[in-house]
Amino acid sequence: MGKVGKIARRTFLFGAVAVAGGVAFGVYKVRTPYENPLKDGLADGASTFNPWVVIDGEKITLITPHGDKGQGVAHAQAALIAEELDVEFGQFEIDFGKPDKAYWNRALAGDGAPFMATDESFTAEATRSFMGGMIKLLGMQITGGSTAMPDSYDKLREAGAVARETLKLAASNVSGVPVAQLKTANGAVQLPDGSELAYTALAGAAAKVEPVTEITLRKPSEWRLIGKPMQRLDMVAKSTGTLNYGIDVDIDGMVHAAVMCNPRQGGKLEGYDASTAESMRGVQKVVEVSGGVAVVADNTWRAIQAVQAIDFDWGAAPYPAEQDGHWAAIEASFTEEQLDKEWRNEGDVTAAMSGGKAVEAAYRVPYVAHAPLEPLNATVLVEDDKVTVWTGHQIPRMLQDQVAKVTGHKSEQIELVNHFMGGSFGHRLEFKHVELAAEIANQMRGTPVKLTYSREEDFAHDFPRHIGMARGSGAVQDGKVTAMDLQVAMPSVVVSQMGRAGLNVPGPDMQIAAGAWNNPYGLENFRMRAYRVPELAPVSSWRSVGASAGGFFFDSLLDELIHEAGADPLQERIRLMQHDVSRKVLEAVGEMSNWGSSLGPNKGRGVAFVESFGVPTAEVIEVTNTEDGITIDKVWVAADVGTVIDPVNFENLVQGGVIFALGHAMNSEITYSDGMAEQANYWDAEGMRLKQCPEIMVRGLENGDKVRGIGEPPVPPAAPALANAIFAATGQRIRELPLYHHIDFA
Repeated sequence: MGKVGKIARRTFLFGAVAVAGGVAFGVYKVRTPYENPLKDGLADGASTFNPWVVIDGEKITLITPHGDKGQGVAHAQAALIAEELDVEFGQFEIDFGKPDKAYWNRALAGDGAPFMATDESFTAEATRSFMGGMIKLLGMQITGGSTAMPDSYDKLREAGAVARETLKLAASNVSGVPVAQLKTANGAVQLPDGSELAYTALAGAAAKVEPVTEITLRKPSEWRLIGKPMQRLDMVAKSTGTLNYGIDVDIDGMVHAAVMCNPRQGGKLEGYDASTAESMRGVQKVVEVSGGVAVVADNTWRAIQAVQAIDFDWGAAPYPAEQDGHWAAIEASFTEEQLDKEWRNEGDVTAAMSGGKAVEAAYRVPYVAHAPLEPLNATVLVEDDKVTVWTGHQIPRMLQDQVAKVTGHKSEQIELVNHFMGGSFGHRLEFKHVELAAEIANQMRGTPVKLTYSREEDFAHDFPRHIGMARGSGAVQDGKVTAMDLQVAMPSVVVSQMGRAGLNVPGPDMQIAAGAWNNPYGLENFRMRAYRVPELAPVSSWRSVGASAGGFFFDSLLDELIHEAGADPLQERIRLMQHDVSRKVLEAVGEMSNWGSSLGPNKGRGVAFVESFGVPTAEVIEVTNTEDGITIDKVWVAADVGTVIDPVNFENLVQGGVIFALGHAMNSEITYSDGMAEQANYWDAEGMRLKQCPEIMVRGLENGDKVRGIGEPPVPPAAPALANAIFAATGQRIRELPLYHHIDFA
């Protein structure tokens, strides 16, 4: 990015006003930035230039407010600031900061608007602007939807540049040297005579001047960090076991708690007998919480053992008790009454299929658990005038609101100390575990209470990925795909998830159609309908949300049609693709995998393409059909994110996403019996074994004109690419996940 030019002090942090947002909310209100939260309690001699940089006489601190759940976003945010601030790794500390409206997510509106990512029409852009205005006014601080880098890319570089130029002005005031003759490097302002003034030494002087907002951002050719291989800031601590997660919190006087709530989620607690638990070693207290009971003890293990010794009388589940009932509810929802939205209707699908359907098929995907390695946990201290929460969470300001509802405090009285998270995959967008910890602590005011879920409680009270089914049909002619009709039915993840937060979200749920309606192919005749299934088991966002199912539905059907047409799977996708950036992604993965080259006996290759979160992603998977089952030999991935911030982290995120997706596609599901999840631990929901892990080759393309995130986009294409590869190797077409129901893996 080139020169930003003069940026008004009151607007530079938040960019231009939303056109429609200005009309709805008032231009002044949308343009008015939030106050810098770092000014509160700022020490004498310290300087803050914006909500992301604070410097005192001893250290430089960079605020990285997006939550880090293993994806490296704390490191990436710091790198963006450091690039323009001219500081090196090791010269600064990072801090997640306090929840604040100033950290609202500017990228959230991009995928929230009901338009394809490739749609840059006036209506699409105006709607995104309108939604951006709402998000800004609501102060929505959230990490999710692969938005951390799109949100951070411009504003954090600008924040670093403003701090840099302000420090130069302070150095000019101190030294008498004109600003134009000053340079910066290695955390210091350099004078023409070769001497240096460290940023820390300039903190006091910088506090006395107004932030400089006329800045020029570095050209990509001048970047020291962005686009270059970097060692993540958290790597050494993670490798040595010294990084502190939420589960590592240790507060003086802290007690430990475990809970057991009705495993039939939403069912009542009819009664319980805790007499055995109350007499067990270390137990201090047994208290009721919403839907269950908590045991407070002197350590976590004793609390878990005691709560499991309680005899419970649980009420019935508010959803079908048996798994077949869930599938039946979905099957019954392909009706006009349940139609959520017709997302695409191009050409004349009915006429194109008048000569007969080349393919007619049904697909389905199961509930799937999040199951992050770090169990859900929260430590809460409730005092009369304040509540302190120690945990790792992705929506910190909303968490404050939820805790305030439990304890009766005001939201501004809730202090969150956010922590690194040992995985999430969407699980730490939820609030229930923190609310339960607050319930317990509210009954023990003045005592810090640390709640840790057992693995079994985590599985029983996970809000899994939604279940879904699809019906697809299509026509082919003259070796080409000419028509596709895809209908998808699933419960609304948005209604379920937001409902638990007390929010009502009107309108169609985009996640029912995600990955199925928005792939930028130029199908001559294409219809895509989404049907909303009445609420079943409670569900939540799971890595890549709706696209994890929709991508499997859409690409599996497309692959079947291409096979019926007798066309090459990759070349027909390229022919159909009408988006240049996406076409280059398909071409790249073909070149990487040497698509079309001969394969040995019992081998097969499958390709899939899915656009999610604005990122076109293509994957080719090569498998071998052995006597012991299918082996996954190699995976090639190409994705375009506009700008790759850190190629090392990019590769790691893509590889991790592929392994995550393949393991779930192979083996994982949540099923219900007697209203309860049948899977209770990792051995019941097995992922990919180390010996099964393929070689994964990654290429990040930079043809797109917008910066995008890569945490979720590698997930959706993996399952269909694997199923397509299995078909190529065996002739067996599998239309249901997990695949192990139909085939063995070696």
